Amino acid sequence: MKVLITGAHGKVGRAVTRAMMDAGHDVMTTDLSQPGFERKLPGAPRYMKADLSDAGEAYAVVRGAEAVVHVAAIPEPTGNPPHVVFQNNLMSTFNILEAAVRFGVKRFVYISSETVPGFFFPERDFLPEYAPVDEDHPIHPQDPYALSKHFGEQLMDAAVARSDIRCISIRPSWVQFEGNYELNLGPQIRDSSELSANLWSYVDVYDLADAIVLATESGLPGHEVFYIASPDNVGGHNFAEVLAKHYGDQIELRSLDRPDASGISSAKARRMLGWQPKRSWRDYLDAEGKARRK
Repeated sequence: MKVLITGAHGKVGRAVTRAMMDAGHDVMTTDLSQPGFERKLPGAPRYMKADLSDAGEAYAVVRGAEAVVHVAAIPEPTGNPPHVVFQNNLMSTFNILEAAVRFGVKRFVYISSETVPGFFFPERDFLPEYAPVDEDHPIHPQDPYALSKHFGEQLMDAAVARSDIRCISIRPSWVQFEGNYELNLGPQIRDSSELSANLWSYVDVYDLADAIVLATESGLPGHEVFYIASPDNVGGHNFAEVLAKHYGDQIELRSLDRPDASGISSAKARRMLGWQPKRSWRDYLDAEGKARRK
C-alpha cells in the first residue's frame, strides 16, 4: 500500500518507517523537520514537511495515500503549556483524519497512549482499579495530553460511523530503544520500589513498529483499540508480589499469563492482530540494569 507516516522523524516514526518499508509498502513521510535538498540516499522514502495543525497542509500530505499511520504529536504534557499540547495534538489528529476520510483512505492507524486512563499525569492522584490494565479499564483523564489522546480515539469512532474508513488506535507503553534502556529502566530493574504509573511496563520500539505494521495491514472492521506492551515487566519481578508489596490491596490483581507479567496486558493485540513481541529489556541490560557491552 501507499502508506503515509506522520511524525516520521521521531523515535517511533523512524522505527515504523523502516518496518513499513521492510514490509514492502510504498512509504511517504511527514514531520516538522526542514527537508534537505541534496540527492536522496538510495531507498529513502519521500518526505514533505507539514504542520498538521493546519488543515491545508494535512490535506496536502494525505493526498494519494491508501493508509495513514498518525504518530505525530507532542509526546507528553509537561514540556509545553497545556493549551499548546491539547490544541496541537487534537487538531492535528482531526485534520489528518478528516483529510483521510475525504480522500477515501482505507486504513487509519492512530498512535494513542497508555496514559488515556488518566493515572499518569493527574493533578489529583488515583490508581488503576485493577492490573494488568487492559482495554476495558475505566477512563478518567485529567491532563491535556491524555485528554487529547482520548478525544483522538473518539474521533476514530466518529470517522468509522460516517465513512468506510477502518481505524485502529494503538496505546503503546513506555517506548524504549537501544539508546535509552539503561537510563530509563535501569533504576526499576535494580529496585522495584522505583514506581511508575504503568506498573513496571514498557515496550521495545521495534516490537511496537511491528505491531503498527500489523495494524496497517489488518482487515479488522470498525475501530479497535489495542494496548502494546512487552509481556514481561521491567526487572522481571514477580508481579503479584511487587504489586502487593507496594500497593497492598489498593489495586485488584487479575489473572496473569506469567509470573513476571507486565502491568499492562497486550492479550487483545496478540489475539486479534497476531502480534508477537520478540525483544525484552534483558536483550539490552544485565540483571543490575547496566547496558550489555558488545
